[in-house]
Amino acid sequence: MTSSQTNASPLRQRMTDDMRMRQLSPKTQDTYLRIVREFARFLGRSPDTATVEDLRRYQ
Repeated sequence: MTSSQTNASPLRQRMTDDMRMRQLSPKTQDTYLRIVREFARFLGRSPDTATVEDLRRYQ
């Protein structure tokens, strides 16, 4: 585990663990994490607080 992972939020750590269990490639994992970061930036808050309407607006 890298130092950036030890400081990861529980949500990010769960997402990372799930992607590893599914054996997604490192490039795919990086892409998914980038998209979630962009979504969080769009929301201005944690993505785990997103509503269906937030997702629609982002798309």
